[in-house]
Amino acid sequence: MEKAHKKIIRPTGVENFFREDEVIVSKTDLKGRLTYVNRVFMTISGYQESELLGEPHSLIRHPEMPRSIFKLLWDTIGSGREIFAYVINQCKNGNHYWVMAHVTPSFDKNNQIIGYHSNRRVPDRDVLNSTVIPLYHKILTEEARHRNAKDGLKSGFELLSNAINEKGLNYDELIFALQRKVT
Repeated sequence: MEKAHKKIIRPTGVENFFREDEVIVSKTDLKGRLTYVNRVFMTISGYQESELLGEPHSLIRHPEMPRSIFKLLWDTIGSGREIFAYVINQCKNGNHYWVMAHVTPSFDKNNQIIGYHSNRRVPDRDVLNSTVIPLYHKILTEEARHRNAKDGLKSGFELLSNAINEKGLNYDELIFALQRKVT
């Protein structure tokens, strides 16, 4: 089946929500192309399975999601480790939704990475508002400050790394420390 060219979707500023008892699930190949999506993924994103399978997971990337966070995510899972991260995604209609993503590499019997698996749950709203959204805004502003996208990514990643290192934790530890503070 031939896929349609990706059209530009303008953010509406409207947030969609999913239930606490729901989990968004997707699987990708090594290049990040979707190989599986569950019903919750399709419902929240507004896409049909046929519009998603074979497409890059970045199809749902929201423009307010810092590239530096994705660099951290891909560096982590590409090295064979799991990561937990807050992510804002964009729906087919331009709305958005926040998730707490748990992304893991999938391995074959020879312990080679063959793809990636992600479970996303409802994020902690207090952590989002108090820490994640302000941090992501700061990183996004830093990334955009540079004319060259590569320089922007490098500078944004340095800002992210410094923010994490300041706390003496890695990214996952920081996320879990924030979770414990507000609960």
